[in-house]
Amino acid sequence: MELCDLTALELTRLLRQKKTSAVEILTSTLQHIGQVDGRSGALDATVTDEDKEKVHSFITLTDEMALKQASAVDADLAAGKDPGPLAGVPFTVKDIFCVKDTPSTAASRILANFKSPYTATAVERMQAAGAVMVGKVNLDEFTYGSSTESSAFQPSTRNPWDTAHVPGGSSGGSAASVGAGEVPLSLGTDTAGSIRQPAAFCGVVGVKPTYGRVSRYGLIAFASSLDCPGPVARTVSDAAAMLQVIAGADPHDSTAATTAVPDYLSKLEGGVKGMRIGLSPDYFRITFPDPKTGELQEQALPKEIEASVRHAADVLAAMGAEIVEEVPMPNTRYGIPVYFVISRVEAASNLHRYDGVKYGLRTKQPYTDLRQMYKLTRNEGFGLQPKLRILMGMYVSAAQYSEQYYQRALKVRTLIRRDFETVFDPAGSYRLDALLTPTTPTTAFEMDAVYGDTVLMQYADQLTVPANHAGVPGLSLPGGLDEKELPIGIQLLGADYCEQKLFQIGRAYEQATENEAWRRIKPRVLR
Repeated sequence: MELCDLTALELTRLLRQKKTSAVEILTSTLQHIGQVDGRSGALDATVTDEDKEKVHSFITLTDEMALKQASAVDADLAAGKDPGPLAGVPFTVKDIFCVKDTPSTAASRILANFKSPYTATAVERMQAAGAVMVGKVNLDEFTYGSSTESSAFQPSTRNPWDTAHVPGGSSGGSAASVGAGEVPLSLGTDTAGSIRQPAAFCGVVGVKPTYGRVSRYGLIAFASSLDCPGPVARTVSDAAAMLQVIAGADPHDSTAATTAVPDYLSKLEGGVKGMRIGLSPDYFRITFPDPKTGELQEQALPKEIEASVRHAADVLAAMGAEIVEEVPMPNTRYGIPVYFVISRVEAASNLHRYDGVKYGLRTKQPYTDLRQMYKLTRNEGFGLQPKLRILMGMYVSAAQYSEQYYQRALKVRTLIRRDFETVFDPAGSYRLDALLTPTTPTTAFEMDAVYGDTVLMQYADQLTVPANHAGVPGLSLPGGLDEKELPIGIQLLGADYCEQKLFQIGRAYEQATENEAWRRIKPRVLR
């Protein structure tokens, strides 16, 4: 087994025992990236048949910076200093976070030449903890998508389990870099499921923390009331260790919670005895509009996905948890329509700053006034998805339509939040510690199979987006493989700031299933 195959906590343990060094860990990591990743994403690149066999997690590989960071960790250890709880652990950063003196592109042409003058809080905390950043990874442009295909930097990321399939999105590069064994940790963002959905597709662990649990300072915003930075990891333990580092109040971000951060690792092995875990029929079906008539249709999830969730429930029940059936979450079905409205209003507002004046792309075409310069710059710099979101966001927030769309969406978001408050109320009828659901309605779809259909693509997030509306935490972890040997994700949802419970349940499930046959199957790029 190579160093790059170990978990984050295993690496830190070996490092502190002086059985390896941060530079040796980095060397193993970079060698593995060279074997499986292929060329980094670039503007105007033509995708070849050879490209289709690689993962392409990266937009920017920061190997020189990583070597300096790894050397500093080794120097601290040699001097008897504590280099931090994640000392020497390689990690990647979704290229939606600013990192000083590195390209911070948001996977968009309009920011292709932008180098940030400062570093995002979450990244800064990882580096302060001794973790070594090896690069910025690909995503859907400005995080707009569920497959990573909309990136302006091609080749876009592919699924390490089968490179003919998408890795999910928008944190596809993060999930693929962990799933392909390139790094044990990655920093992603979750706006409608953008950590949990790709984590499910790539067979790794993904965490959407409680809104405000992790600072958004330095995050290039999509929908400011929904965006949540969070960990992508190989194991629940690694995810808990990473959240421990990045969580907490931040004077740079007024929305960052001041609630104390607990020791997530302290109760990780506490088991699930006595916990109440719910199953909701509303999470075993999806509701979506018929593309021809617009009428809502209801469809049950594939049997193998529901079976994985029910198997997890049986495993947890055998360990002492009480499984509560028929938990009503009636407003789950409205999560995507509400998201369509709210996210696009906020996206349109956030995208106004990209105008060619202060930073990023400015058109080289001749223009006669400022307005024309704006139009030319945005037309050249934005891809299809940002343009669609600007148009829809401006439309539904216009004075004559605001009451019909935006104000109504805000009211329905309150109803979605109320569903969660009801089932997690310790004095209520259900008194749940967690809700157990599928993460996604399907396993990873094929490249180009859904891309271009914005509505259908959005419905890949129907089971994850309610947690974003409610602001509650969610944990996705591997729950099996389908008949094509593509990963199935299962999801745990909890009340505000109950990440510790979710980690505890997830860890118990990991331990109970560690010898199941599907866990011995590796992604195809690693076989």
